[in-house]
Amino acid sequence: MALEIEQFICRSDNFGVIAHDPSSGETMVVDAPETAPILERLEKRGLRPSLLLITHHHADHVEGNMALKERFGLRIVGPEKEAAKIPGIDETVKEGDTLTFAGREIRVIETPGHTAGHVVYHIPAENLLFAADTLFALGCGRLLERGPAEMHASLAKLKHLPAETRIYCGHEYTLSNARFALTVDPENEALKRRAAEVEKKRERNEMTLPTTLHEELETNPFLRWDDPGIRKALGMEDAADVDVFAEVRRRKDNF
Repeated sequence: MALEIEQFICRSDNFGVIAHDPSSGETMVVDAPETAPILERLEKRGLRPSLLLITHHHADHVEGNMALKERFGLRIVGPEKEAAKIPGIDETVKEGDTLTFAGREIRVIETPGHTAGHVVYHIPAENLLFAADTLFALGCGRLLERGPAEMHASLAKLKHLPAETRIYCGHEYTLSNARFALTVDPENEALKRRAAEVEKKRERNEMTLPTTLHEELETNPFLRWDDPGIRKALGMEDAADVDVFAEVRRRKDNF
């Protein structure tokens, strides 16, 4: 049986994620933005998580670490390069490492950019990617601890995953991202359709995730640095890929 993924809002716009294997009964949590909503979901379903995967050290992703550890005795796994900043961490991981959850391999991919040691978690057997603040629906994370070259390289890794990969991100930023994307990719018909759908979903207070890599490759300007339409809109037809990416990120920062 496939993993059951439950996604819900924490804080104001963070996503909490619980993954449960109905066959084995095993449960894990991905990031811990806020204790109460996570506990509420777990208790409602009678679940006891054994694993907490942390993607990066920011407070809105680790705030609930210690409360969950004290309650369930779970194992906290997070990026080696940020271990000193992650409360309660038991095990560190780096590029190329693998974990096992409910008989499934979890692959660790380092994606520096938003933070220096950010990692994402890929479960090939389920076509799942927990991307946190590296890749958003129609966006990417703000470059707080590393520069455009590092983030470009990180996103390039994710572009090569299977197109059917389902992506769970760290925040509900899709509406703002869609509005910005139209300013740099105004002739993209797939983007126009998606932006209209996102507007309707948010009017109904519906979540816009998960997304798929296929959808992002068609519409997310932060993955489309080689697209002629975006390059034309930016006046950067002959620029290097990383420079196109950097300009898109610069414009989003000022949007």
